[in-house]
Amino acid sequence: MNDAADESAFTVLPIGSERVLLCAAEGAPIADARAATDLIGAASFAGATVLALPVARLDVSFFRLASGLAGEIAQKAVNYRLRLAVVGDIQAHLRRSAPLRDWVRECGEGRAVMFVDDLDALARILGRE
Repeated sequence: MNDAADESAFTVLPIGSERVLLCAAEGAPIADARAATDLIGAASFAGATVLALPVARLDVSFFRLASGLAGEIAQKAVNYRLRLAVVGDIQAHLRRSAPLRDWVRECGEGRAVMFVDDLDALARILGRE
């Protein structure tokens, strides 16, 4: 198992009617599909319905949509019936990338992928549903 999915690397939080697997902000960057798959497996095993990934843990390639990493992680989460929440400030990435701005806006129209500033914002979204 990848270090990203080591039990000390995440916490499961009840937020509203959801169980959120929150990945620790410290640790190796989530830089490939394998690390994401390990976390998705841990989330599924823990009975989580939401996988929350801190911006600090995401490799910068996640924010370059051409790399395919963001789409691959999002698709894997959806395939396992998990919602994905990216938690933290992504403004610098948004300023550099029109495609990323478009994708984040599109994600905001759905329920599968969320971009939130912090856990309080995630709790507000999950509490409204």
